[in-house]
Amino acid sequence: MILGVVAFLGGALTILSPCILPVLPFVLARTEQAFARSTLPLLIGMAGTFAAISTLAAVGGGWAVRVNDYGRIAALVLLTLSALALLSRHVAEWLTRPLVALGARLLPNPGADGAGSGITAALLVGVATGLLWAPCAGPILGLILTGAAIRGPSAGTTVLLFAYALGAATSLAVVALASNRVISALKRTFGAGEWLRRSLGAAVLVAVAAIALGWDTGALTRLSLAGTNRFEDALINRLHPDSDSGGAMAMQGAMTGAMNGATNANAMMASTRSAGALPVEGQLPPLTGAVAWLNSAPLTPQALHGKVVLIDFWTYSCINCLRALPYVKSWYQRYHDQGLVVIGVHAPEFAFEKNLDNVSHAVRDLGIRYPVALDNSYAIWQAFNNQYWPAHYFIDAQGQIRGHHFGEGDYADSEQLIRQLLTESGTQHLPAAGPSISGTGVQAAADEPDVNSPETYIGYQRAERFAAAEAVAPDTPKSYTAPRELQLNQWALSGSWRVLGEKAVAAAPHAGIVFRFRARDLHLVLGASDPAHPVRFRVTIDGRAPAADHGIDVAADGTGVVQGQRLYQLLRQTKPAGDHNFTIEFLDAGVQAYAFTFG
Repeated sequence: MILGVVAFLGGALTILSPCILPVLPFVLARTEQAFARSTLPLLIGMAGTFAAISTLAAVGGGWAVRVNDYGRIAALVLLTLSALALLSRHVAEWLTRPLVALGARLLPNPGADGAGSGITAALLVGVATGLLWAPCAGPILGLILTGAAIRGPSAGTTVLLFAYALGAATSLAVVALASNRVISALKRTFGAGEWLRRSLGAAVLVAVAAIALGWDTGALTRLSLAGTNRFEDALINRLHPDSDSGGAMAMQGAMTGAMNGATNANAMMASTRSAGALPVEGQLPPLTGAVAWLNSAPLTPQALHGKVVLIDFWTYSCINCLRALPYVKSWYQRYHDQGLVVIGVHAPEFAFEKNLDNVSHAVRDLGIRYPVALDNSYAIWQAFNNQYWPAHYFIDAQGQIRGHHFGEGDYADSEQLIRQLLTESGTQHLPAAGPSISGTGVQAAADEPDVNSPETYIGYQRAERFAAAEAVAPDTPKSYTAPRELQLNQWALSGSWRVLGEKAVAAAPHAGIVFRFRARDLHLVLGASDPAHPVRFRVTIDGRAPAADHGIDVAADGTGVVQGQRLYQLLRQTKPAGDHNFTIEFLDAGVQAYAFTFG
């Protein structure tokens, strides 16, 4: 209930944002007519359509986006006709002849008897507006969409999205009612009805043009985020919708864990205990729902009774998971013969991480010998109500969850917890606790003092700080131009790219990406569209070859090859101080770029 209220208030806040501007003309264009028969059905149609399309987009993948793209084209045509009808009565009459009764119903021509004034017509125009509306993806909407993507489709997701849209529609209704009074006063005072009608028609045309050019999802959205995010963050922190979202942990996790990946340990919550009595946090849930198991037959709580169990939620392209992996492997090696069972639950973030061959190769290359469950449908993830990568759950010999830890760090406390549970189970003569571990390559610990760049996604669903001269054209090949100068943590594409929801695909040779960053390490999740045809690339830092600052996947001259779908370490600087300009040029077409991470 509380989360629904938060969603409603989050939608209402969009009225304060520039990204709502393209929707306003469609609402105001009908203010001359009765609110209950015109504006209200329009807003209901808009809210319902947005909720349906957002639900599909959150859980249905690229096909849902393509469906919405076709809907946007049809909506733009419909509303352009609507604007022309407002601009000219002669045009309205001409348009209604071939469209017959359908045209008369859809065009909001208040001068014609019944034309465009019916409830059905207003509802259809609202549906068209809902297909165009791209509200600001602030924290509250991000929370809802992330939960939908992780947990799958549900009536609850649709209800929350409808509550969000209804909040925005309520704000628009207030504006429409106020505007109706202002317009009526102007008409009585100046007789300006015809002028107002034409002005609204022109405004609708401008809005259609803005949407067609991508301003609603580009510049206006970037302007909006700065103005409303702090209000939404404050709203989330004030209301704490624990009962509906699985607790504050679930809400925070949906934003930081599932949407942005697990952050560093300093920002994560932990509940491991290094000494004293440990709480009982619940029972080990069924480990059913995995599509496959590696290194073991499927395991059950019954088969694990009497064993101390460590559940490690991870995914193989997650830098935080990779940096925690040496510790998990060391615990398995040290305590396996003492009764510890480690289970890696592989919960994919990207679509390619659902591929059994990809995960099998990663498990082999990373030297993982303990059981790994492929949780492609997030069944085990949901059973634990988990929200983070990486996440460690510690289970005693009686099948009780006795502690958990999210993110990197606190490894000594985690090992102490394992030792305490083994001692409780009756194990004696434990080996000495392990020494400090120093990972190598991508598994090396981050240089936290110098990291000032966040994980950054390239697909349009979660992209931020994009700075190319051209707006992103979703799912369509387009040529992009990188600016000469970038601010810290801005990035841009250059050359021909097709930007999809979770990745960008190079549509021609010599496509590139530039990023201004501050960190020791720079990683990029990459893959080749055709595994049989590797993609060559070249990287530079501040305009030169990386030399001693190259990563493990790059030669000193900056050259490298993309083969498998995984995380590539491109830079590891010897002296990482200050901001740097990174450039990667792909000499062949077909590369898939997913996300930057830093360390």
